[in-house]
Amino acid sequence: MPSRVTEQPYKIPYYAALVQLLHEPPTDAEDAEGKPLLGRLVLEDFWKGFQTYLDKLEWRETRLCIQFFAHLTVAGIVSPDSMVSLLQAFTAVLDGFNVSHKRAKRAVLCAAEGLMISGANLKMYSSTNVIEIINSVQAFSETTNIPKWLVRPTSSLHTDAVTIENGDEMIDTILQTLQTLNDSDFAQVADSFPQPYLAFTKPDDLAPFNLPLVLVPPETDIELDDVATNTEEAAQIKKDEWPEYYLRLFDNEVSPNPNTPAGYAVRTALLDIISIFDVNRKECARLLLEYPKWNLPGAFKPKPGAPADVEPVPGKYWQLESTILEIILGSLLILPESSQRSIYYISLITELCKLSPSTVGPAVGKSIRKLYAALSEGLDVEAARRFAEWFSIHMSNFGFQVPDLALAVQHPKRTFMRRAVEFEIRLSYYDRILKTLPEAMQSPETLTIAEKAPGPYFEYDDPANPHHEAAQGVLNFFRGRAKAEDVIDHRETLRTTLETSEDRPVNVDMTANSIVIQSLLHIGSRSFSHLLNAIERYLPLLRKVAGSSNSLTATEAKAGVLTSVAVFWKNNPHMVGIVFDKLMQYQIVDPNDVVGWTFTNGAGVGLGSSSSLNAFEWGLVRGALDKANGRVLIARRKITALRKEEDDTRAMAKARANESMEVDADAKPEDDTAVDNPALTTTLKALDSLTSEQKSGLSRTIDGFVTCLTQNSYARTVITEQAWHNRANWDDDEWTAWETWGWYRQFCRAYSPYLREFSQTLYAVSFSKLETSTDPADELLKKIWNAATDST
Repeated sequence: MPSRVTEQPYKIPYYAALVQLLHEPPTDAEDAEGKPLLGRLVLEDFWKGFQTYLDKLEWRETRLCIQFFAHLTVAGIVSPDSMVSLLQAFTAVLDGFNVSHKRAKRAVLCAAEGLMISGANLKMYSSTNVIEIINSVQAFSETTNIPKWLVRPTSSLHTDAVTIENGDEMIDTILQTLQTLNDSDFAQVADSFPQPYLAFTKPDDLAPFNLPLVLVPPETDIELDDVATNTEEAAQIKKDEWPEYYLRLFDNEVSPNPNTPAGYAVRTALLDIISIFDVNRKECARLLLEYPKWNLPGAFKPKPGAPADVEPVPGKYWQLESTILEIILGSLLILPESSQRSIYYISLITELCKLSPSTVGPAVGKSIRKLYAALSEGLDVEAARRFAEWFSIHMSNFGFQVPDLALAVQHPKRTFMRRAVEFEIRLSYYDRILKTLPEAMQSPETLTIAEKAPGPYFEYDDPANPHHEAAQGVLNFFRGRAKAEDVIDHRETLRTTLETSEDRPVNVDMTANSIVIQSLLHIGSRSFSHLLNAIERYLPLLRKVAGSSNSLTATEAKAGVLTSVAVFWKNNPHMVGIVFDKLMQYQIVDPNDVVGWTFTNGAGVGLGSSSSLNAFEWGLVRGALDKANGRVLIARRKITALRKEEDDTRAMAKARANESMEVDADAKPEDDTAVDNPALTTTLKALDSLTSEQKSGLSRTIDGFVTCLTQNSYARTVITEQAWHNRANWDDDEWTAWETWGWYRQFCRAYSPYLREFSQTLYAVSFSKLETSTDPADELLKKIWNAATDST
């Protein structure tokens, strides 16, 4: 029974009606004598399942079970006093010491949704308890006001207001709904939640079921085990430690207002279906389109051509497909990270279109137009990136219309066009996408699509290049599958040749390295397998090239390697990120090298600007930070496994010793002194090194952002209210500065657990020089940092 409720939450009211019918006594008096009612047995068994969910802190399942108990309270099966105690057990979580936002938010959901459904009965029992529960939710909402502005789906740098016109925060929505219900004595519950059990008569002599008292267990760290090292405590990486803002796309006449009881009931029901059926998107799409039959009649408009069996309900009669699209896209665009991978939401929309193309297709079109319009109204840069990703995957056959080509090249709408076209070319091929564009967008002058198809650029392939012959010599070694040692020796010969040539380069080592790296990439450019084979075969060569020399430090040599990669793949930026990732994977370069190169060298190869950061550059930084953080996580897990193995070995040895002592009473117990574990010692040392690298990567990222946003004069002007309202006149410089601010916000909120872990050190290194500054840009930098790290 518990699994039915937690796997099919849209049927919860009907399962409650079934349990109510099972409480009717048998008609045969002999059968009824001395036997408990079947419904009572079902409830007792259901409670055991609920307790299991609670003990494991499976919050979604726990919340759905509470909804079930709430419906049974309305049906008269569960006693109101025990239901109040259950809800109070969850509001008590909010008073816990140092309770995390994630735990508090989930506890609020459990208590609030239970109160929404059963509030009328609970208020008749004790209005004081109902007010206390609502006040607890309000107090929690007020304590989370500070960071809310940092995760709004629309950004206005000049204000930290938490209320926006086209979106709502989940806890604020819950509070507004509870207050609306309480003001009407929960009279709107019957118009918001199905209550089929009210059609049946409860036996007069039925004693209500008293829910046992519960205590919500403390939160345990199941993601990372604490590791005793010289570094700070491990950060707990959790996706929902931030408030959740859902973007609204349509008016209240088209989709339900989530700040109303009926609207909240629809949203939470659809969100549960989307969350539960992530393993089967086809089934999820079917259930979403069938949802109206589980909701109250008249809530949604029937499909075109279908008979109208019921009269429209005033204030409802919404469009089902638009409602579903709004909720799916709202989930996709949650910041800093959605609860599911983006591809799940994208593929779910595709399945919906397959099931009902005539009704879902128009809703998709309206959603695209709404989001496209939001780009010029401050849609967050990360949300805009996900929008472009969805658009490129879903709309591969979309006939583009001539958009706003008169806007500045770096305007968010123009940036979206380029990004969407680039993504589409990755999924298809250049010539096909070019033909789908209007003629006005096909011109290279519009900067919408590249002049040529993505491909490698081997600058030494041109016979006019002074180093063409030298590059051909290196290529012949690679084509002949020469040993890495032979190529290393030839590289030294090449250096000598370059030093004595008439066209002697400024930096011989840098030029020789560039020839070698680009030649190797040229050999590996045919496919991914060719690339990996080339890297793996010539790892000693790559390590030699990335090392220090007479004229280059190791840092300069690694930056040169990255520059050579960026130049070779400058016509296909996607490959730049892929090759960078492989170089980090094989430890040719470190994540810190990639971060430093992105902020300082990206502009030199035409992939960005030295005073700003675009989406491509942010992708490189994010990949480097994720690589460094992932290595630390792997090391910590390895240490946990080694310590567990060591403890198990020691326990087994102690058990054998005890057995031997029972046989020989004169035997002395073995020394239980801990024996050094070489593997554990090595891994602990590696963790220290990896943690230092992780901290260094974060520090370099912060320094890069601080440099961009303090030395760029436009970064100071775009953050004022006057400038924002004048954004229609902004040029490329203003929009690139605004985008850089957006990526700084995304960095701080996405990596906030790591930033909190090293907050004091990072602040001292990167922000100490700004501590006394009253410059608006410096103040905003510190404000965003403090909000992300819970600093004052």
